[in-house]
Amino acid sequence: MTTCSVPNPYTPSVVPADRLQPDLEETMSRDQIESLQYDRLRWTLHYAYENVRAYQELFDGHGVHPGDFKDLEDLRLFPYTDKEFLRKAYPFTSLAVPMSDVRRIHASSGTTGQPTVVAYTENDLQTWASLVARCFRFSGMRPGDKVHNAYGYGLFTGGLGAHYGAERLGCAVIPMSGGQTEKQVQMIRDFEPQTILSTPTYLLTIADGFRKLGLDPRKTSLRTAVLGAEPWTEEMRREIERTFSIDACDIYGLSEVMGPGVAGESVESKDGSHIWEDHFRPEIIDPFTDEVQETGRPGELVFTALTKEALPIIRYRTHDLTRLLPGTERPGHRRMGRITGRSDDMIILRGVNLFPSQIEELVLQVPELSPHFTLEISRPARMDQMVIIIERREEAPVEAAEIGGKKLLHAIKTKIGCSATVRIAEPDTLARSSGKLRRVYDLRDKG
Repeated sequence: MTTCSVPNPYTPSVVPADRLQPDLEETMSRDQIESLQYDRLRWTLHYAYENVRAYQELFDGHGVHPGDFKDLEDLRLFPYTDKEFLRKAYPFTSLAVPMSDVRRIHASSGTTGQPTVVAYTENDLQTWASLVARCFRFSGMRPGDKVHNAYGYGLFTGGLGAHYGAERLGCAVIPMSGGQTEKQVQMIRDFEPQTILSTPTYLLTIADGFRKLGLDPRKTSLRTAVLGAEPWTEEMRREIERTFSIDACDIYGLSEVMGPGVAGESVESKDGSHIWEDHFRPEIIDPFTDEVQETGRPGELVFTALTKEALPIIRYRTHDLTRLLPGTERPGHRRMGRITGRSDDMIILRGVNLFPSQIEELVLQVPELSPHFTLEISRPARMDQMVIIIERREEAPVEAAEIGGKKLLHAIKTKIGCSATVRIAEPDTLARSSGKLRRVYDLRDKG
């Protein structure tokens, strides 16, 4: 492989002297963004083809060459990539740079197969930290804040990605990581942070930790939460904000594309995460036909990274289901609608398609039931059956929770169109997760 013959149009931007001010690319118009995307896409396609054998073979196999890219719409000429594309290159044959230029390596958990490995050059790390800092400032964090980081550290990109972004913004980071819920409560009380970073479901677990100690989670120093790593609904946002008396904003990312910081939500509007399109070109495709959808149409989110050096990513299928919307607080950058689920996590129950987020939305409308629940899918007597195991709220008597369960089943039947049963569990009896929460246990293939 050779070095790319097309000059790289990107160098990492310098952090503004006033860290509260957006950088130039953040405030570009839509026309300026698309002009920038064209230059960076042209470089990326050539760079990947000329430096990564897997991309050369993929493009050649589809009869397409980087020289065919003449217009932004021409991106759809190029083939999609996915986790399997990266797994075949395990561990390092997908890299476009020698190992001597790599400064960090992360990897997925590999729980569903071979791990996917991602790597970063020095420029990649600088870009990553700057974009996470951009998200945090957009979500209401401020230089000088103390930041309680409850994302997991290690090979998972969440902990370190958030850590360096907060430092780049000028914050003092408390690297708590996940787990040890009682210690989380102690550190929040003792260190008095203004911001907390975690998954939304684990933040509710921390709230349970406060209550176990007879403490009111509304009476802390926290004013902001930036939450990600799992889909969450507007009902979950309201639950969290009411529980802690804070502002809660979304942050989006995935390891293969960069990590957290691909998109972030404004604390002013809370209307979905703006994708930082100076670094990422998003598309929405029909997950069944693979056809590109117009802005506003729902489908599967696909990303092309525009500035990555160590690991180029082109038309990567995320499996996240959402839609693209015009930008509001940053008009040049389009927004993501709420992620409704993953195309590979969809539950098909007696011919009805549903997602765990739909159940969560309905659960949080029943005051006697807590947000802690799991779904068990089985097939007794050749007929699919879903059991919702859900904790009652501490203040709700068992009888009231049972009535709430019946209300939930009625809502599921009328709004989703499927039948289920409910099993009420006692408070604090279901497993908690400090990372990505597992909601669904599909037992249909286990006899």
